[in-house]
Amino acid sequence: MAKYLTPAVTPLLPNGEIDFESCKNLYEHLIKGGVDGILIFGSIGEFFACSIETKKKLIEYANKVIANRVELIVGTTSMLYDEIVELSNYALSLGIKSVMIIPPYYFHFTDESVYEYYDHLAKDIKGNIYLYNFPDRTGYEISVSVVKKLAENHKNIIGIKDTISGMDHTRELIKTVKPIRPDFKIYSGFDDNFAHNALCGGDGCIAGISNLFPELTSLWVKAFNSNDMKAVQEIQHKIDKLMDIYGVGKPFVPFIKQALKEKNILAYPTATKPMPTATKEQINQIKTILEEYNNAKNN
Repeated sequence: MAKYLTPAVTPLLPNGEIDFESCKNLYEHLIKGGVDGILIFGSIGEFFACSIETKKKLIEYANKVIANRVELIVGTTSMLYDEIVELSNYALSLGIKSVMIIPPYYFHFTDESVYEYYDHLAKDIKGNIYLYNFPDRTGYEISVSVVKKLAENHKNIIGIKDTISGMDHTRELIKTVKPIRPDFKIYSGFDDNFAHNALCGGDGCIAGISNLFPELTSLWVKAFNSNDMKAVQEIQHKIDKLMDIYGVGKPFVPFIKQALKEKNILAYPTATKPMPTATKEQINQIKTILEEYNNAKNN
């Protein structure tokens, strides 16, 4: 059965501290909207700019609010190995079922080094791990052969988020890894790849538009799982149009937050420094995208 999980933004107050009230609003919005799970501290969750103390506070809070109503995954990536292990085991000690870890960035790692990195993590972390492949951010990909070897050798490595714009790499993962580990979850990281992923035999998406429109992505999942291909196609067209939100500005994180502010889900669009803030022109672009979606939905 295909699923759609949300990599949630991290709501912040103007002073940069966690906005717990907006966090609750967001999580309730997502759960009510029908998402299958929530990932905190993914890329859109600005894991790279938060201290371990801040992360622990939000992990504890999110776990309490979400309360096993949907799957909760915690991104525990750091450039400090010991910090990854500490944060991962902290999250798992709270009863959270799994963590997600991107490979080291800044330097390019060889296949052998990537395997060794996750091999050590799988032994030191006392629970389930999702791999996170995002070559636009790391400068290299986790190769299919490395994923296969990790899946073969570590039962606690249970899946991967494959954030690549095309489907070539994800398709090869499905073809190569699923036969040896049918339980291994293979998710795409871009919204518009959901249907293609699921049709290839993958598990769906962990992708950002569901922050804004969880009801739409939930309908997409239901349509696919009930084999309603007409509805799948119709929603694909809507998602393709909504992908414009990613093009409002770069990096896209503060603009997703601005859109959530326009929808009254976040109190503030604050992002971690030095992320940009939306200009008046960009806010108008965001409003137009939201209005066009609402008008199409109501007609």
